[in-house]
Amino acid sequence: MNIAIITGASAGLGQSFFRSVCARHPDLEGIWLIARRRERLEAMAQGCPIPVTALSMDLTDPACYDALQERLTAAGVRVKMLINNAGLGELDNVIDSDWRTQSRMVDLNCRALTAVTTVVLPFMAAGSCIVNVSSIASFAPNARMTVYSSTKAYVSSFSKGLREELRGSGINVLAVCPGPMKTEFLEVANITGRSPMFKLLPYSDPDRVADRAVVLAGRGRGMYTPRLFFKFYRLLAKLLPHALIIKLCKT
Repeated sequence: MNIAIITGASAGLGQSFFRSVCARHPDLEGIWLIARRRERLEAMAQGCPIPVTALSMDLTDPACYDALQERLTAAGVRVKMLINNAGLGELDNVIDSDWRTQSRMVDLNCRALTAVTTVVLPFMAAGSCIVNVSSIASFAPNARMTVYSSTKAYVSSFSKGLREELRGSGINVLAVCPGPMKTEFLEVANITGRSPMFKLLPYSDPDRVADRAVVLAGRGRGMYTPRLFFKFYRLLAKLLPHALIIKLCKT
């Protein structure tokens, strides 16, 4: 049985990924949605022609990784696509924040993504792919989003290394690095109304970002940065000293 797994599926980009997978992969025999809010996942499943399994999990709890592994083993599935979308951000100076918020970002953005990927990989085969949601914040450190940008740098680096490890296996890894999108992330991350830079940046359409990422992952691409503006920023971040980039792009 071929399935797709989407983490952080209950809102924003996660919902967009769900719609894209439903449309692009009607041959799937199941889609497993992972998030804390089961009621949202169950509501999303209504009307989907593919059987949907709603898994209410807090991915910062290590116990859920064993639970996921046991469920995969019992179901005897092949994972055609894993989309690691679950993530957390926060706009604040580290000194003005608290250790729980900063640590939770590391736990969800880095540890959970790594653990879920490691659990799922043995259930993948040639033709499968992994989509890891990174960010333009991964290109250089961002003051006031110091921990978030650092975790996303990890996501991009992890994706590149894993892609090389899997070369020859037929399993592709894509890191998608979007800029800001009009989703609830902006509110949850305490960004709305508090960052002049975010008001100036061009925004991406989450449906288009998700759909393009699903297509490119299947085609074997390793990185996707939506919009020409952010492709140019990625190039600048490679060419200029990060000490300068930090000052120019302060959030």
